[in-house]
Amino acid sequence: MPRLALLLLGLATGNIISDDFHHGLALWRIEAEKPGVVSAQNGILDIDVPAGVTLWFRQRLQGAVTIEYEASVISAGGLNDRVSDLNCFWMATDPNAPQDLFAHPRTGAFAEYNQLKLYYVGLGGNGNTTTRFRRYVGDAQLRPLLAENDLSAADKMIIPNRWQMIRLVADGSRIEYYRDGVRIFHLTDREPYTSGWFGLRTTQNHMRIRNFRITSG
Repeated sequence: MPRLALLLLGLATGNIISDDFHHGLALWRIEAEKPGVVSAQNGILDIDVPAGVTLWFRQRLQGAVTIEYEASVISAGGLNDRVSDLNCFWMATDPNAPQDLFAHPRTGAFAEYNQLKLYYVGLGGNGNTTTRFRRYVGDAQLRPLLAENDLSAADKMIIPNRWQMIRLVADGSRIEYYRDGVRIFHLTDREPYTSGWFGLRTTQNHMRIRNFRITSG
């Protein structure tokens, strides 16, 4: 059985699935605003892009899930080595095509995601000055932001050139975001998004991802 089918079967049966980034990008769909370099080899997903990009994990997630990965934002003098925007979407759906997030093509421009329903964290956005959590409501203009989810403290920003463990939780009404074991955001969602897609998101950035895994159930 092909590797992609085996991984998706693992998720469906409640096991842990993972991408070891030794076998290319078959598990991911890329939406890029401008050409950049995205590769998966030797255990590392390397994203080096001059503008907005989203890498969607192709399999729809359902029910209680925990998503974990390590991320490092590179600052080494490269053209796109901008310490900003270690971002992610999870449990994303398109109200205009609830069963297929990819039914309507997107260019990778950030504003095109406004119309989706999803959870979003922008860690170290705006040049590593803000860290924000939003619950997108499927409105092309409205992206609610509660005051307690708009952070500016230095200890909530990106630490460049260091592997940081990111953990996302969607378990019914319990929605959480952790960095290095510390919970930064949590929401008790009265109308939770209980299925959808996961996406890595950034803009004008060079970052690396490793040890990606999803636990279902």
